[in-house]
Amino acid sequence: MTNTYSAPGKRQFKKVAILFSGGPAPAANAVISTAAASFLRRGTEVLAIRHGYSKLEKFDGTQPLVEDEDYIRLTEKALRRTRNTGGILMGTSRANPGKSVSHPSHLSDPERTKRLRAAYDGLRSIGVEALMSIGGDDTLKTANKFQLFQNYLPAEMPRIPVVHLPKTIDNDYFGIDFTFGYFTAVDVMAREIRNLLADAEANSAYFIVEAMGRSAGWLAYGAAIAGEASLVLSVEDIAPEDRTVEKTVVDDKGAFMGYDDIRNPGEKIVEHEIMNYDAFVARLVETIRVRETNGRGFGVIVLAEGLAELLPAKFLVGIKRDDHGHIKVSDVDLYRKVAKWVSASYTKLTGREKKFTPLQLGYETRCARPLAFDVILGSQLGVGAYRALAEEGLSGVMVSVEGQMKLKYVPFEQLVNPTNLVTEVRHIIPQSDFHLLARFLEHYPDHK
Repeated sequence: MTNTYSAPGKRQFKKVAILFSGGPAPAANAVISTAAASFLRRGTEVLAIRHGYSKLEKFDGTQPLVEDEDYIRLTEKALRRTRNTGGILMGTSRANPGKSVSHPSHLSDPERTKRLRAAYDGLRSIGVEALMSIGGDDTLKTANKFQLFQNYLPAEMPRIPVVHLPKTIDNDYFGIDFTFGYFTAVDVMAREIRNLLADAEANSAYFIVEAMGRSAGWLAYGAAIAGEASLVLSVEDIAPEDRTVEKTVVDDKGAFMGYDDIRNPGEKIVEHEIMNYDAFVARLVETIRVRETNGRGFGVIVLAEGLAELLPAKFLVGIKRDDHGHIKVSDVDLYRKVAKWVSASYTKLTGREKKFTPLQLGYETRCARPLAFDVILGSQLGVGAYRALAEEGLSGVMVSVEGQMKLKYVPFEQLVNPTNLVTEVRHIIPQSDFHLLARFLEHYPDHK
């Protein structure tokens, strides 16, 4: 069964919808406004669904969707000079109408797909003929399920073509080199880190910074490199061989970059027993002590929040999970735990005390005013959504760019596992040039 729809020639839609789901990202409004403007200029009405799937998945037909409450009618006047603004024009949510569907066989089950059907009925109730989905990997999963679900509708029922636009400040998406908002988020965090570094030097102290990045270390690494942090660690530095993207860069012992001692040994890794907690803490303290021998008794250490999910099970007791199965990393307080662990270990080894201040960075980046690059990238993706639907007659594709912002359309089936309908995370490849850059700068002297 294919989930990619192609119609010959151009298509003219009377009404289309834009839906944003998941966490905010800078340049979201550049994507929304350019996609909407592209359709408006060709006589198509554009509706912005408010707060993701939260209202659509509850639609039962008894109460019609209400304009301005459940959706917004976009106009060229309303979109004027919005591309460079922060936030999201119509809001967002993490509602997941495909939560009960985890295998292709579930798509024919009316009970498991009832929320997907509700979303379909809700869109059709206001005359929507095509859908533009904007969001992260979880939203891509939902778009794919929504596309596949329509294969099981009666033949006489109209299909709603859907295209997806990749969004995440985490930049952990296959099918595109950089996601819109990533560089803005990196820039905001890097400026914060540079300020913290000056504070740390003034007080001969350390900041332990937890950076957003649930599954991969792109944001933590980018912010640490641009912000001149003393050390950065993410899941790629601790994960076992079968969690890496390129197994060829791992040696025959499963080690890379000298961090194999941080991982628990053995081919079979039990969930939540991936991290060697003692070795992890020792790695941080070692960095601090080496810096001291070089006359630098201060610094900023950046940790990706995804490390929380790799902690030993005893540290995750009672932590809740969201609709997509992810632990609520904010409840783990990784940065506070690590600051306490490092402080105790440092004092035990040296007999001295040092201040380690825990801090979380990330939320302040998500609705920041976007950098020019993210506005350009977001604008091209928005135009690409129009071109995919109206000019190419496509459905079931993710809009992407390559080279000099050349548009390309990646079929969902190349991005989503066909067996369990989940997406693959794009990690930083260990020993790649990007990874090595951070390791090189880790030993580079501060400006003295």
